Amino acid sequence: MIRKIVIAIVYISTVGMYAQDGTVSPYSFFGIGDLNNESTVENQMMGGIGVYADSIHINLKNPAAFGKLGLEVMDREGLVTYTAGVSNKQFTLKSFTEEQQSSITNLDYLALGFSVGKGLGMGFGIKPYSSVGYNLVDERTVSGNSLVNVYSGEGGLTRVFYSVGYEIFKDVSIGATVNFNFGTLDSERLQQVEDVQFGTFDRRSSRVNGFDFNYALNYSPIIKGRNRLHTSIRVNTQGNLVSKNDRQLGSFSVSTGVNIEEVEVDLISQNLKNTELKIPTTTTLGIGYGEDYKWFIGAEYSFQEMSSFENAFLGAESIVYEDASSFALGAFITPEHGSFTSYFKRITYRAGLRLDKTGMLVNDVDINNFGITFGLGLPLGRSFSNLNLGFEFGKRGTTRANLIEESYFKFNVGLSLNDRWFQKRKIN
Repeated sequence: MIRKIVIAIVYISTVGMYAQDGTVSPYSFFGIGDLNNESTVENQMMGGIGVYADSIHINLKNPAAFGKLGLEVMDREGLVTYTAGVSNKQFTLKSFTEEQQSSITNLDYLALGFSVGKGLGMGFGIKPYSSVGYNLVDERTVSGNSLVNVYSGEGGLTRVFYSVGYEIFKDVSIGATVNFNFGTLDSERLQQVEDVQFGTFDRRSSRVNGFDFNYALNYSPIIKGRNRLHTSIRVNTQGNLVSKNDRQLGSFSVSTGVNIEEVEVDLISQNLKNTELKIPTTTTLGIGYGEDYKWFIGAEYSFQEMSSFENAFLGAESIVYEDASSFALGAFITPEHGSFTSYFKRITYRAGLRLDKTGMLVNDVDINNFGITFGLGLPLGRSFSNLNLGFEFGKRGTTRANLIEESYFKFNVGLSLNDRWFQKRKIN
């Protein structure tokens, strides 16, 4: 049964990756694209918080949580946890006068975590970091003539990571993740004037790569009886990305679409051939309370100095970056995780909400995002493995100032599979 589920998820992921870009959001026009949620389905359905850690789930947002793998599970030396997630997102894009609908299917993450020894865990994996996928039309009248600009973009960045977490003292864990980001960002602008035979194009491409690091400190003592306090502080250091750029200018026939002329721009003389993209540091504070594997409620606050971000090569005139922040609240309850009589009592029920101030000020309007999440963790047999289903309703942007309002519904499917490595053979 588990094998069939894995095959289905891999198939859906492959179809999604080859079918279209990772986003259709017009706001992927800015920065390095639309940033993807970096957490597993389990965490996403609790508003995306990463303060909670246990011994049978990988926490992609909190490297200190890797130190918990296998700690509280009986006879689980050499515990290995595999996790994978896919999502389908339905968009409704609305301007002041029009409305369109679209959808995308993506592979969200593939990761593996394992317990090396008591209190020491490691993991690695791959996940999309940002996605670009937009097609925008700007029509205006200049000197009595109709001027049309068509903006389009595709690409994005992928992230591979390696994490390690260690419980240095009882209830105190530290962790670190090294991320390597790489990918290509492509954009194009086509310009056409009414009754003019030829149009012009401006194509830009950036090949981006670079590292950033994520550090975490968790403190989770027992407070009363079986109840535990969860606290964490995480710092995702400034990402120093290098961008190797190319740009072509030219003209094309409006009637046939064939290029008439194409010129490679000398970016070296403009000091734009190789540029730096510095993604500002993000700091996250988290706190929660609950009983292990039974119930939990927690909250997180993140802040980032996005006002210092700049993309000199792919910069847009209509945007100003301000400091970004995010607030998230999440909870789960498992009625009786060890029940032998009722499957429904072993199901984990999750819910949460989040409010993101993205730091983007477009046409002097703040672009904010609000989402409500909920989901189920379905046990697979009597093992520690589970199938996770998640749902999210959200809204980003506004129709004011000629902008686009995004309403979306996201459906997630994730697997968390547990197995053992290094199991010694026993001969009777």
